[in-house]
Amino acid sequence: MVTIHEISTKLELFDDALQAFWGKWGSEDNKTFYEDCMRHSCTAKDGLPRFYVALDHKKIVGTYAILRNDLNSRQDLFPWFACLYVDPTYRGQQLGAKLLQHALDEARYKGYPQLYLTTDLENYYEKYGWTHSTEAIGLSGHVLKVYEKSV
Repeated sequence: MVTIHEISTKLELFDDALQAFWGKWGSEDNKTFYEDCMRHSCTAKDGLPRFYVALDHKKIVGTYAILRNDLNSRQDLFPWFACLYVDPTYRGQQLGAKLLQHALDEARYKGYPQLYLTTDLENYYEKYGWTHSTEAIGLSGHVLKVYEKSV
């Protein structure tokens, strides 16, 4: 059975979680960035940022994060849903949907009325009720679609 945990509650898996997030979303140049952000998230007092892992026993099979900003120009919007990943052998089992719902529940618990995300995927988040609401500019200068969902 797959369970979802905030990484601060599973510190014994911190190095594996770092590898999972950085390995899927990072580059050779930014491992220290991921490590610093994740390590400080474990002691953040106001609830953000937070990193989550989906575990099948002790194996990380999925990830997501709730962040203050997902490296885009729309710093007026927050929190951001980011870093959704599902291990290929677990795809097709609704784990992505479970991670999305878990994030919405966490955002609601933390008192946020909306959750935002950016993506270049077409028709994935829409099928879970996310609405394309605006655009943002990413670090590279490209326009990104911004989606939102009420929690």
